[in-house]
Order: sequence, then C-alpha cells, then structure tokens
Amino acid sequence: QVQLVESGGGLVQAGGSLRLSCAASGSRLSIRGMGWYRQAPGKQRELVAAITSGGSTNYADAVKGRFTISRDNAKNGVYLQMNSLKPEDTAVYYCNADATYYSGGYYYTGSDFWGQGTQVTVSS
Repeated sequence: QVQLVESGGGLVQAGGSLRLSCAASGSRLSIRGMGWYRQAPGKQRELVAAITSGGSTNYADAVKGRFTISRDNAKNGVYLQMNSLKPEDTAVYYCNADATYYSGGYYYTGSDFWGQGTQVTVSS
C-alpha cells in the first residue's frame, strides 16, 4: 500500500501563512502526480493544486498567486505553501498521490491514495 502522512495545518489569522507537508511511503514506490485537495463543511472535495513528477503545476483559480505547490522526488514529499490566507480557505486539506507500489510479487498502480487530512482554519 501507499501511506501518505500530512502535517502543518493549524489556526491562522486572515492574511497569514501556513506550509503543509506530505510524505509518501511504500514498497518500491514510484510516484507520478501528487496533489492537494480540500473539503470544507458541506462542500465537495476540490482540487487545490497538483504537480507532476517533472514539476509541471496546476492550481485552482481561487488559490492562484497565493499558494505554491512543490515536491521533493527524492523524499517522496509534496508541499503546499499557503500565503495571504482567507477565511474561505478553511477546510480539511488532503494529500493525494498517483503511484505504483510493490506487494506480494506484483506491482499495483492507482491514483486514489489519500492522506488522513489536516485541518486548516483561517479566522477573520
């Protein structure tokens, strides 16, 4: 299996910054895309930012210019620097990976590997 562990959430005032981190682990792990999603109460989970193994990035319009996604391929890590935070950024943030891992003599590929989520709360 692929394990994703997030950290870095918390409570911050509007205009402040937070940096989220996610570390992936697994047997003979090969990761293609990684991304951050968020889910606010009563809303569907939505893509915040994504990054390919080559470093190409994609952002939701709501966070362009404020958030920056990056990754460290050697550490199987992905990061989200969030600046100029707004109350509407309040949500549980989830790390996602599109990856291949090895188990029991076989390689498995999937795009639905998720972390446990980390709460980000922005006060006005």
